[in-house]
Order: sequence, then structure tokens, then C-alpha cells
Amino acid sequence: MAFTGKVVLITGASSGIGAATAIHFAQLGAELALSGRNAQNLNAVSEKCKPNKTFMVTGELTNEADVKNIVESVVKHYGKLDILVNNAGVLENGSIENLSLEQHDRIFNVNVRSLMHMTMLAVPHITKTKGNIVNVSSVAGLRAFPGILSYCMSKAAVDQFTRCVALELAPKQVRVNAVNPGVVITNLHKSSGMTDEQLKTFFEGSKQTHALGRPGNTSEIAKAIAYLASDDASFVTGVTLSVDGGRHVMCPR
Repeated sequence: MAFTGKVVLITGASSGIGAATAIHFAQLGAELALSGRNAQNLNAVSEKCKPNKTFMVTGELTNEADVKNIVESVVKHYGKLDILVNNAGVLENGSIENLSLEQHDRIFNVNVRSLMHMTMLAVPHITKTKGNIVNVSSVAGLRAFPGILSYCMSKAAVDQFTRCVALELAPKQVRVNAVNPGVVITNLHKSSGMTDEQLKTFFEGSKQTHALGRPGNTSEIAKAIAYLASDDASFVTGVTLSVDGGRHVMCPR
């Protein structure tokens, strides 16, 4: 897999899977455009991507003007866009009995609406380069889990979005795929409100809920994203690729 001369835009690149994906693409020779809300964190990720070219642009993905600025800035800087990695997302707890509509809207605005808007603006540029798109979904888009209702719904929407857009763009030779991680050791769950003790218990429990006996790490997801974005996957589109240690095939016992 070589990405020399390819411009890759990664959202949510300031931490977690997005940061690992940026570093991995840098190792494969890509020219990077990193988007996130935290400039300091973006700078730290950019340092780890050297000596590769990196262009950083901060913004809030639920702000339409910011999304437009991100895409336009990247294209102005590099002159093109080859690959879009829609990675940014949020997780919040809530069931049908205690979820608020405000929470639901917030989750969908980040995980679905902003992803669709980013893709809409990027597609004309990706069509020119016959590039491709990789969306970061979740095992929660494929399987049902209690207590994270709107998150599961949002990731199911991302999966269907992936399939629909793959069909729409296939005649233009633009591929669209998604990765569906299981539990990955990042700050996502902590930012959802888990305490350190709850987090420790959760990750320990992942040894039983994943067939391979452990949670994943960010580099494992990054490598799967790079595969789908690479020419090695030239005949792959509309796929939701489970990278979850077998969690999607697990059943309660």
C-alpha cells in the first residue's frame, strides 16, 4: 500500500483512531489534511507524522460554515483531494427510558449529519481524482446493545449511508466503504461519562465480549482504514468491514 502523492483528509484526527490513522497514512507516504477541534492536539499528531506534509484545519463539524471551510482550505492548499476518512464521532449513554431528545439530536448531528455534509462537499473533488471514502462506523451499527440507543442508531445510519453512496458513486469509479470497530482503547468511552473505575471494568469485560479475548488498539483500525483506501482494495466498495476481534459474531451464553 503506497499513498505517495495522495491527499488524505481525516476528521477527528486529534486523538484516538483518527490520530493513529494519520500517523499510519504518513508512514505510507500520504500528504495529510488533519481536522479536529483541538489545535494543540492536532499539532502533536502532526509532529508524529513528520517528515510528511501535513495541513491542519480546526473546526466544529456541526457548524456548516466550518465544514465548508475545512474542505475548501484543504483543496486550496493541496489543489486536490483523493481520500476522505470520516472518523469524527461521539458516544453518549441513554436508553429509551432515559434518553433526551437533545442527546439524540447531538449524537446524530455529529455522527450522521456532519458526516453527510462533509461527504457532500468533498465528493466533487474526490470524483475528479477518482479517489475514495472510508467512514468509521462501529460494531454498534451491526448489532444491538442496550444503553446506547442513539449511538447504535447513528452508526446503523452510517452503514446504510455507506452502501447508498457507494452505489451512487460507483459509476464515477469512486469507492465508499466503512470500518466497524469493536471496543478500542481510546478516550471515547471516558468522554461518554465513564469513571476511571468503570472504564477499567469495561475494558476488562471486553476480554469476554470479544472472541479474540481483548479489546482492539487504534493502530489495528488504522491499518484496516488504509487497506480500504488503498489500491489493494480497488474492487471493494459498499463494504462494512468488521474490525472487532469477532465481537459481531458473539452471542450471549
